[in-house]
Amino acid sequence: MKKRALLSVSDKSGILEFAQELEKMDYQILSTGGTKRFLEENGVAITAVDEITKFPEILGGRVKTLHPLVHGGLLAKHHDPQHQSEMAENGISPIEIVCVNLYPFRETIAKPEVTVDDAIENIDIGGPTMLRSAAKNHAHVTVIVDSEDYAIVLEELHGAGAATSPETRRRLAAKVFRHTAAYDSYISNYLTDLTGEEYPEALTLTYELQQSLRYGENPHQKAAFYRSPLGSDFSIAAAEQLHGKEMSYNNIQDANAALQIIKEFKMPAAVAVKHMNPCGVGTGDTIADAFNKAYEADSTSIFGGIVALNREVDVETAEKLSGIFLEIVIAPKFSADALAVLTQKKNIRLLTIPFDGTKQDKWNTVTVEGGLLVQQPDAFGFDDADIRVATERQPTEQELEALKLGWSVVKHVKSNAIVVCDSAMTLGVGAGQMNRVGAAKIALEQAGVRAEGAVLASDAFFPMSDTVEAAAKAGIKAIIQPGGSKKDQDSIDKANEYGIAMVFTGIRHFKH
Repeated sequence: MKKRALLSVSDKSGILEFAQELEKMDYQILSTGGTKRFLEENGVAITAVDEITKFPEILGGRVKTLHPLVHGGLLAKHHDPQHQSEMAENGISPIEIVCVNLYPFRETIAKPEVTVDDAIENIDIGGPTMLRSAAKNHAHVTVIVDSEDYAIVLEELHGAGAATSPETRRRLAAKVFRHTAAYDSYISNYLTDLTGEEYPEALTLTYELQQSLRYGENPHQKAAFYRSPLGSDFSIAAAEQLHGKEMSYNNIQDANAALQIIKEFKMPAAVAVKHMNPCGVGTGDTIADAFNKAYEADSTSIFGGIVALNREVDVETAEKLSGIFLEIVIAPKFSADALAVLTQKKNIRLLTIPFDGTKQDKWNTVTVEGGLLVQQPDAFGFDDADIRVATERQPTEQELEALKLGWSVVKHVKSNAIVVCDSAMTLGVGAGQMNRVGAAKIALEQAGVRAEGAVLASDAFFPMSDTVEAAAKAGIKAIIQPGGSKKDQDSIDKANEYGIAMVFTGIRHFKH
């Protein structure tokens, strides 16, 4: 009896050559629909599945292979006497190879104009069923879902045993179950979004391997980077690397932090990041001016850092960037002259990201031991309508602009966080301190004499008035904070005592 292979694919790449090789090895090839027509047009002898089942394709192709004569051939144990007896009684022959890929559901729902009906019609039923049947019975069946695996299967079939190895069949079966699990997750998440359920009883998230990394946060840790196929198009995962060494685990973390901050700005802006905290943020009339300010904000910490810019990098900016050691530069584009300058530095990584991307991740996730935390992104910014001036003195227009900048930056600094800035750049950043006044002292010390006339932003309320006291002594003229402490009045009184304008936002920006 001839061995049999069932081929039914939407991705035709490589399938003709694969089928031709199977035909040379005397396989009977079963197929359906478009795959059958394609192979027959190219001279491959095909047995239609409905010739085997004696049951036609029905319901517009929704039912093609859902039949015992197909699934019995896929699920039967070849060395089980009872299975063999039942197969003989029911006229079922084994199927040794299954090659199937699925309707393009993910690609369909990614289209802006997709309708629910289009999405539903692209939910594959017969394909996953065949794949799962074959993968379950991988002790006897070789199952292929990826055209990249045709070569290894043919290599083993041409070998001494004329069969695939148990190890290969198990590896391919595992790949199938990963594939069908991911496919189902796209469907479940799409339908869940339609229903508006925020926190379903089961959360299925799918990521695809983007790259294996040399190591993790430290050299003794193994690591890899996975991308969400339907995730944000304004992200590090969507970046194109134009130059430089392979990105590391820490590079990706820092680059992501820089990108989240640069998203806050519409005017030309530059952000410098070290260890996921901003060390300098600058804005200006030009991108070169913005970078100058980010550099001047902290010319020491920027060394070995990551810089993100929200305008095309021109040659003037490139020359400034090339004058210091940087790990990464991120921008929407680099001019040809800018690239000529920057690519002279062998190791610097240059990334472009589509800053006009509109698709954003719906949730932020953080893994904890044994679980996963899920929350909405912290998308609240500065809203003139929501702020409340708590002090006797109102902030000036220039102070208000500085407060906006500080509030946009402090939400991205590890808590407890304090940012000192003027209307164009940060002057001091106090990050990750266990008490708020400690963070303030770091930021004020870094700002030094530049704190005179500047403003201060805090990611959370002041539990006591000591931060206002420290700010006043350094020359701070305006403060922005959420408010909400039982001792708010103490801070208000202290600000009034020193003539400081203080505004409350009502929004906290903790970042852990």
